[in-house]
Amino acid sequence: MSLWSLLLTPFVKNAFYAVTAVAFAAGLVGYFVVLRRQAFAAHAIGHIGFAGAAGAVLLGLSPMTGLLVFCLGAGLLIGLGGASLDDRDAVVGVTLTAALGLGVLFISLYSGYANATYSILFGQILGVTVGDVWLVAALSIAVVLVVSVVYRPMLFVSVDAQSAESRGLSVRGLSLLFMALLALTTVVAIQIVGVLLVFSLLVAPAAAAEVVTRRPWRALVLSTALALTSAWVGLFLGVWIGGPVSFWITALASSSYLVARLGAGWRARAALAVSA
Repeated sequence: MSLWSLLLTPFVKNAFYAVTAVAFAAGLVGYFVVLRRQAFAAHAIGHIGFAGAAGAVLLGLSPMTGLLVFCLGAGLLIGLGGASLDDRDAVVGVTLTAALGLGVLFISLYSGYANATYSILFGQILGVTVGDVWLVAALSIAVVLVVSVVYRPMLFVSVDAQSAESRGLSVRGLSLLFMALLALTTVVAIQIVGVLLVFSLLVAPAAAAEVVTRRPWRALVLSTALALTSAWVGLFLGVWIGGPVSFWITALASSSYLVARLGAGWRARAALAVSA
């Protein structure tokens, strides 16, 4: 089978639609994750979702159900308990450890072969069905629409929470909304790269964008563009060369940050040389 014929197969097309939807949501929400310095929360929610998937399998339900419930629950719990910078990491850490303990318990109680649960750890992009595409697309569109509506107040709160609160904005309410958006984005991203690698897709493109430009709109667009590029090229390389697609996507996303940092260092040295 030629490469072109392979790219036109239904499972590859489904994968393309899914990674496109995921990249849009991850690029947008990831920028606020980096801006708010909540990378640890993004990392934790994915692992908490795994515990939910394990619990759903134990009850005979779809792993996606448990993933969605636990991710949203964790996001809201972290938003309620860790709205301030002083206690945020402690709340995230306690929530994470409690969920991981439950995950171990659920897996130990399950006597069958939990293939669906373990696939969540590593992603299953080439196994995405039409139903999965519709679900991922619906969640991603919801995330993009909400971010579009609350962009300005969310940006204000993320940059200067005290000034935003003095202007009448609800810092805790926007924190809860952001954590819910992060949870939904984590759910859709896990379908592509899995729990163990979701952190890189959410954080790396946004971190690279923040290094390149400090202007919010430009950084937001660049973060989304880098996430899309990593997803599309990673899928192509996985089909063409072989190997896990999630590896290629995360390798490209991480490389974008490395290149951005190296470029920033080179520009700083060049500026010093000129001024000297």
